[in-house]
Amino acid sequence: MTAKSLESKLAILSDAAKYDASCASSGSTRRDSRDGKGFGSNEGTGICHAYAPDGRCISLLKILMTNFCIYDCAYCINRVSSNVARARFSVDEVVRLTVDFYRRNYIEGLFLSSGVIRSPDATMADMVEIVRKLREEENFHGYIHLKTIPDAAPELIEAAGRLADRLSINVELPTDASMQRLAAEKNPARIRRAMADFRLRKEASSDASHTGRKPPRFAPAGQSTQMIVGADGSNDAAILGESTRLYSSYQLKRVYYSAFSPIPDSSSRLPLISPPLMREHRLYQADWLLRFYGFDLKEIVDGARDGNLDLELDPKLAWALGHRDIFPVDINRAERELLLRVPGFGVKTVNRILGTRRHRTIRYDDVVRMGGLMKKAGPFITALGWSPGGLIDTAQLRARFLPPPAQLSLF
Repeated sequence: MTAKSLESKLAILSDAAKYDASCASSGSTRRDSRDGKGFGSNEGTGICHAYAPDGRCISLLKILMTNFCIYDCAYCINRVSSNVARARFSVDEVVRLTVDFYRRNYIEGLFLSSGVIRSPDATMADMVEIVRKLREEENFHGYIHLKTIPDAAPELIEAAGRLADRLSINVELPTDASMQRLAAEKNPARIRRAMADFRLRKEASSDASHTGRKPPRFAPAGQSTQMIVGADGSNDAAILGESTRLYSSYQLKRVYYSAFSPIPDSSSRLPLISPPLMREHRLYQADWLLRFYGFDLKEIVDGARDGNLDLELDPKLAWALGHRDIFPVDINRAERELLLRVPGFGVKTVNRILGTRRHRTIRYDDVVRMGGLMKKAGPFITALGWSPGGLIDTAQLRARFLPPPAQLSLF
């Protein structure tokens, strides 16, 4: 077999990594090289960003160590029974690529995942060695996000957390039944145990010892997880319900939703469906409302058809249309909690409204300057010089927010 060049490996393994949802470097401890020691920074300034075909912004070198895998998960394109092209980086190749790409200002850090080769411990040991070499031999100060393997030995996860900024432990699917059916070689209980161990280690790293010294840092940007959307029959209510439980139980920084979009091949055991990218987008929006806007799960999925979010409207707008009786609200009098529920108002806009109205009455034009999207917000608010009149009660209000009709392609 002809050995693959580094360039061909990079083409295969960067493309294979697009199925892993990544994250930005927020939440980590500040670390840079302005003292003249080492190189790199995890602050994210001066970094070139690339955009994947599905619109995700990628500012990290995002690769798999290998797409060989001993598991046969039905939803994974890299499963052992798949007939995709395979490649594998050595430890030194990943280190060299990361350093070279950073020095050229292409990336701000590394996002590293991998298929499982030989065994979970052997794979995790190689990934830890990559990060160790970057930190200790290359003096690399940039951001590192490592996808860990739940079945790996606890001491390897411990070592990974001492070196990386963020770790991910993927729950894969919303229910244990789906895992049993589509990924029988993986154990949901073991995955949850690994996530719980991470939380305990993270909490321990934040506690000062009896001497007053803090223990060594452990994954300062926290842990995240990934959930495949569309590979099983779980509806959006079930997916968001599981996400809510995960946030609460394991103090996650983020749940990432990955739209299931299988590549046709002869070994596929799942129906081929259109990539549900809009569904993924709506789940992210609903997740944001749950975390930062004071919504609860029942409010978001109440009235949803078959427990699934409306794909035509964002979840906040869909909720507002279903609760027209509380609108319009007077932005000069309404409480913060209610202002956060106005479509077209983000947290920053609401904070600006609250700060400004202490000093004067707010007009329509003021809201525009504060960042309010009045095309959405207009029917739901009143302000000095602005009233929506009977717009909130019109039967055509929903149609006002729908995208314009488009001619379908005939070819």
